[in-house]
Amino acid sequence: MMDYDVIVIGAGPGGMTAAMYAARANLKVAMLDRGVYGGQMNNTDDIENYPGYQSIKGPELGERMYETATNAGVEFVYGDVQEVTIDEQQTKHIRTDSDDFTTKVVIIATGSTNRKLGVLGEEKYSGKGISYCAVCDGAFFKNKDVTVVGGGDSAISEGLYLANITKNVNVVHRRDELRAQKVLQNRAFANDKMAFTWHAGVTEIMGDDQHVTGVRMLDNQTGEEKVINTSGVFIYVGNVPNSQMFKKLNITDEAGWIMTDTEMATSIPGIYAVGDVRQKKLRQITTAVGDGGIAGQNAFEYIERLNYEATIKQ
Repeated sequence: MMDYDVIVIGAGPGGMTAAMYAARANLKVAMLDRGVYGGQMNNTDDIENYPGYQSIKGPELGERMYETATNAGVEFVYGDVQEVTIDEQQTKHIRTDSDDFTTKVVIIATGSTNRKLGVLGEEKYSGKGISYCAVCDGAFFKNKDVTVVGGGDSAISEGLYLANITKNVNVVHRRDELRAQKVLQNRAFANDKMAFTWHAGVTEIMGDDQHVTGVRMLDNQTGEEKVINTSGVFIYVGNVPNSQMFKKLNITDEAGWIMTDTEMATSIPGIYAVGDVRQKKLRQITTAVGDGGIAGQNAFEYIERLNYEATIKQ
């Protein structure tokens, strides 16, 4: 069993920042992740709203954050966390699929994953024309017609990315206006390869034995159904928190988002949460980094209090 002062679960921007701050305070810090560091930045082509960069590729920004964290002394460990428990001494025990760890502080930075539409054909054609990541799969649809479902920043920025590769991009949105940033909207409306279907929701993803061939849509104002041909469907309709492994701790709301105060502290002393897994309004790289800095500093102060209390008892 490996023992640390701080274990950060998740290696996205919030997790890497928290780990870096804690390590710079001369704490023994491990950062656990079941995949490649960087989180959803690895699925993002151009990042244009991170201070200091006019534009930077998502994986490049992730690499730079990782180097900063590890240079500060953070240990990166692969592991899929199964459960977190707490003993009578308030030591946190983390069980992964391969190892067990103990720590004084846990910082949860597990992020969120793409929400599914939950419509007929989505499961059947997943990986056969359905994608949740244009950067990952866009190249498979070169010079083909594709459909993007959603109207937020992710939908429109990924739609613009696809417009550089595909023949045409049809954005299907349930409202009559987009929710994306105005700068993204302006680019999308000016792109002659992008079209928009308003007041519509996808009710079925259709295909043959091999791949997607079309989508069935329902106009939510007129009730009219329409089928359009498409070779790919890219879905961006929100996110769900990656918090299932923390359910027994009773620190989440009904939807699974982890509840914290402004100091990133949960209701359990020594457990903090940062980034997209938190119950919050704005989920961006910048807000995750801010969360991480606060949690990393508070982890240090929490451990300082523990050490002081231990000294007083002696």
